[in-house]
Amino acid sequence: MAEPRDLFDLTGHVAVVTGASSGLGRRAAQTLCAAGACVVAVARREKELQDLVVGLSCERVSYIVSDIADQNQLTALTEELAVPFGSPDILVHAAGVNTRQEADDVTREGWDKTLELNLSAPFFLSQALVGPMKMKGWGRIVNFASLQTTRAFPGGIAYGASKAGVAQLTRAMAESWSRFGITANAIGPGFFPTELTQAVFHDPERAERNAAQTCVGRNGRLEDIDGPLLFLCSEASRFVTGQVLMVDGGFTAK
Repeated sequence: MAEPRDLFDLTGHVAVVTGASSGLGRRAAQTLCAAGACVVAVARREKELQDLVVGLSCERVSYIVSDIADQNQLTALTEELAVPFGSPDILVHAAGVNTRQEADDVTREGWDKTLELNLSAPFFLSQALVGPMKMKGWGRIVNFASLQTTRAFPGGIAYGASKAGVAQLTRAMAESWSRFGITANAIGPGFFPTELTQAVFHDPERAERNAAQTCVGRNGRLEDIDGPLLFLCSEASRFVTGQVLMVDGGFTAK
């Protein structure tokens, strides 16, 4: 029987984290590196990725500048991801966008941009990388859901549709690939201080109102994501698949 702490050791694993230039994606890259994984951070902004790598000061971290929503870059990106440390066996899809357009104002451009990045990109990147995981008989896919996976928020029709889709995508991935030792789960963050939620946290009254709607009485801190993410990326969650784990302080429980 393995020591409980060994269940969370990611030594020897290669993780890809999208949206790693800021927010929860950046935190995910830091957490997985601290747990022993080799990490490839992916985002569009090179300066922020460079800062991440320098800050970690670890030879097990590399970065790739790419727009994962651009299907024309997928083949090249898939090949490039395996260059630093070998084929990835952990995928964390943290990249996302919220255009915050009201239903009457949603544009085709805004709708397509949201669905491409939040829903299509996690599937097609996973599809492209799942082959080596099957051969290894081990893999972890972690998608990012949202409070809007099950709740409707003002100005969130495109974002909410994409995040509701992430929940079903997660279940469908589990149905398709878990027989090969690949689990697929999602984290549903509550209100965390990230670029996507700047408008919320810049309004103290609104931030306090959101905190009051949680069971624990506060909004999220970046470190609150560490344990749930590490659980879903490690051997500790080997019999957990197709699930959406809400990390929201009990917001959706009330």
